[in-house]
Amino acid sequence: MKTPKRLKPLLEDGLIDEVLRPLMSGKEADVFIVRCGSEIRCAKIYKEADKRGFKQATQYQEGRKVRNSRRARAMEKSSRYGRREQEQAWQNTEVDALYRLARVDVRVPKPYGCFDGVLLMELICDDQGLEAPRLNDVAMSSTQAVEDHLLMMRYVVRMLCAGLVHGDLSEFNVLVDDYGPVIIDLPQVVDAAANNHAQHFFTRDVNKITSYYGLFSPDILSTRYAEEIWALYEAGELHPEVELCGEYSTVEVDADVDAVLEEIKQAMLEEEQRLARLAEAS
Repeated sequence: MKTPKRLKPLLEDGLIDEVLRPLMSGKEADVFIVRCGSEIRCAKIYKEADKRGFKQATQYQEGRKVRNSRRARAMEKSSRYGRREQEQAWQNTEVDALYRLARVDVRVPKPYGCFDGVLLMELICDDQGLEAPRLNDVAMSSTQAVEDHLLMMRYVVRMLCAGLVHGDLSEFNVLVDDYGPVIIDLPQVVDAAANNHAQHFFTRDVNKITSYYGLFSPDILSTRYAEEIWALYEAGELHPEVELCGEYSTVEVDADVDAVLEEIKQAMLEEEQRLARLAEAS
């Protein structure tokens, strides 16, 4: 096959020894299977910003910290240098997230570094050495669906405890090998504490995954893990081994309209008295 242009520098530098075949093409990257010495890995080539499927990338990038002040100013001004730095930051975010999540026992591919917009990482395979399928291509029993869904809920809890929200989690961004689900595609990962859209992304992530597993075990569809987990997070009670029940309820309290009106009336009276005092003083 013809070697992709973006992979030629890695071949010349000895980072990869052979490009074997394309694996997939997605909305933000093209992935190829490559040989690095005796190991088979994958090379993820990030697409340019104007060719990516994330048209609202600024929502994902909100709250991301840039240590270099010159770089941060350039990114804000969207100069040519700034756009280049922004692209590099987008790519490095995935590498950083992979390392962080691996440390907290979330199953993700092992990264080997990002080089000029190409991420080298582990190729997830089954026990026969074949590429692991995506979750959307996997059928399962009801029992397996319940087991894997609970494991995914444990993973999103660990991610949130590490301060991260996937932001685009679905059956298309999860691989399944003989040991269970593996989360992939993390360049859009969200800072849970600094991003104003974090709760929205988190809820969407959990609900999408729940909907897919619910196809095989309909009882899963009645769970409310997104609300339960986020409520624990906001209360400062979320930790990696927290016991979840999948239930969530809110206590509705009838508004005391008379009390509210009384407060408004009292505020208006105090304002009238203040204005009268000012008039007398003048």
